[in-house]
Amino acid sequence: MTLRPRRSVLYMPGSNARALDKAKTLPADGLILDLEDAVAPDQKDLARQQIIAAVKAGGYGSREVIVRINSLSGPWGQADLAEIAKLKVDALLIPKVSSPGDVMTAARALREAGADESIRLWAMMETPQAILNADSIVRTAADPASRLSVLVMGTNDLARETRARQIPGRAPMLAWLSQCILAASAYGVDILDGVYGDIQDQDGFRSECEQGRDMGMDGKTLIHPGQIGPCNEVFSPSAAEVDWAGKILAAFNLPENSDKGAISLDGRMVERLHADIATRTMQLAEAIARLD
Repeated sequence: MTLRPRRSVLYMPGSNARALDKAKTLPADGLILDLEDAVAPDQKDLARQQIIAAVKAGGYGSREVIVRINSLSGPWGQADLAEIAKLKVDALLIPKVSSPGDVMTAARALREAGADESIRLWAMMETPQAILNADSIVRTAADPASRLSVLVMGTNDLARETRARQIPGRAPMLAWLSQCILAASAYGVDILDGVYGDIQDQDGFRSECEQGRDMGMDGKTLIHPGQIGPCNEVFSPSAAEVDWAGKILAAFNLPENSDKGAISLDGRMVERLHADIATRTMQLAEAIARLD
C-alpha cells in the first residue's frame, strides 16, 4: 500500500466559504472541512451546503479531503452523513467516538447511504471513554467493513472533560496519547496529534510538533495556515535521516551482507529492523516529494 503523508491536516470551517476556497492554495497534506465544532448551530445547514459546493467544484489537488460531520446521535449528523456520502471525499471524521460500536455504526450508515468504498472513516479520540476503549476501537480496523484508517486526538475536549491542564510538555496527557499511539500501531492505523491553540506561540507549537513526532504521531491537526510550514518540516524526514536510511539499505543490499542479521556501518551496529525503519523513511520522503 502506498504510504500517504499526513504531516499537516488543517481544520477549515464549513461556514466560511472564503476559507474553503483558500484551502485549495495551502500546502497542507490534508484538509478537514468542518461541520462540527467550528460551526455555530444556526449555520449548520449553510455550512453543509457550502462544503458540498466546494467539494463538487474541486481544485483541492493532491490534498486529502476529509469532512468532519456532527455526531450521528445529534440533530445534524444523519443529514451530514447522507449528503457527504454522495461526494468524492477521502474520508469522514466522526466526532466523539467512544466505543467500537460507534465506528461500526458509522460504517454501516455509509454503506447504506451508498458511499463509495474508497471513502474511509477517521475517528476523533476526545472522550475519557475513547481513551479507556482505545484498543477495542482501533481493533475494528482489522475488519475492512469498518473503513477505519486514522485516529485524530481531540486534546482540547479531553482537557475539558478531565480538567487536565494543558501545560508545556503535556505531562497530564502523555499516558493518554501514548495509549492511542500504541493502539494505532498495533492495528496499522495512522494517528494525528491534537491542535495547538496559541497561534502566536511559534516556539511552543514547534516544540509540541517535535514531541508528537518523537512519540510516534504521523502528523498534527492544525487551526491556522501559518502552522502548516513548521509542521511539514518537523514531520518530514530530515536530509540527514534520508541519507542515513539510504546508506543502511545500500549496505544490506551488498552481496556480502545479504544473509546477515546485523552489520557494522560507520562505526554503528545496524540490524535488519533498522533496514525496515530505513525503508519507511525512504518511502515517506519519496511520497512527500511527489506531493511537493
